[in-house]
Amino acid sequence: MFDVSSVPRPVTSAHPVDVGLRTEVAIVAELVTRGYRILLPYGFNERFDLALDLGDGRIVRAQCKTGRLRNGVVLFSTRSVRTNSRHYIVRDYHGEADVFMVFCAATDQVYCVPVESAPKREMSLRVDPSRNGQRSGIRLASDFELPA
Repeated sequence: MFDVSSVPRPVTSAHPVDVGLRTEVAIVAELVTRGYRILLPYGFNERFDLALDLGDGRIVRAQCKTGRLRNGVVLFSTRSVRTNSRHYIVRDYHGEADVFMVFCAATDQVYCVPVESAPKREMSLRVDPSRNGQRSGIRLASDFELPA
């Protein structure tokens, strides 16, 4: 008989590829739980990580991103940075994905942000009210929570 208690607990890797895979799995799990139909591209070098089949003939391309909670704000990158031996290649997702699906482990929430409404570098979604009470120009995380 196999004794599961003898299996050592895996060390959680902080490598960006591993972090990204955990994010994608969390997003897909939440989408499937809520009844969304998911399409996964064949291969790894697509400009979107998954697609949502909305059932009415529309397909929405989604780029998965990891959100990090900092000072009451969920931050995530809205671009990709690739390197080769000589150059950094920085690209945004305008025209190549329709939405960012952002998972933040600290809030245990998936956010859905249209690519066209996102800045080309980084985006912040406010979870906690600002200390100075500012409301103008603030993107509230609750406005982007994944619809049920």
